[in-house]
Amino acid sequence: MVDILHKVGIKASTDEVYKAMATREGLAGWWTTNTKGEGKVGSVIDFRFSANGAEIGSAEMKVLELAPGKQVMWQVVGGPAEWIGTRIAFELKQEGEYCIVLFKHQGWKEPVEFMHHCSTKWAIFMMSLKSLVETGKGAPSPDDIKIDNWN
Repeated sequence: MVDILHKVGIKASTDEVYKAMATREGLAGWWTTNTKGEGKVGSVIDFRFSANGAEIGSAEMKVLELAPGKQVMWQVVGGPAEWIGTRIAFELKQEGEYCIVLFKHQGWKEPVEFMHHCSTKWAIFMMSLKSLVETGKGAPSPDDIKIDNWN
């Protein structure tokens, strides 16, 4: 198994960053504007991605853990075949005036080319999260940076 790992420091409290990861409104502000679901433990959040007015992908995440100010963890239950069964975790810790986010997309079966794409896109979305929390404006899909034919 292989994982995608990222670290980003956000000039904010862990509570502020947690809110952006654990609420539909927060997620829609940095990952994709087309976010549906309540985000309670055991529920499924539906994320839809688009480019040029057309849907280009989706992901359904079962919420496994919500630890306010500490961690959000999902399991992928729908979406790209390579994602099914993988887990996505956001671990938070405060270091001075920064909330450190340790991001993990865990459990990929093998490092296929699509994983390279996803690693870059996760980094772009982590910067969107940083921007949302620090400035009030993120760059969620469909306004995210496009990097290739997968977008």
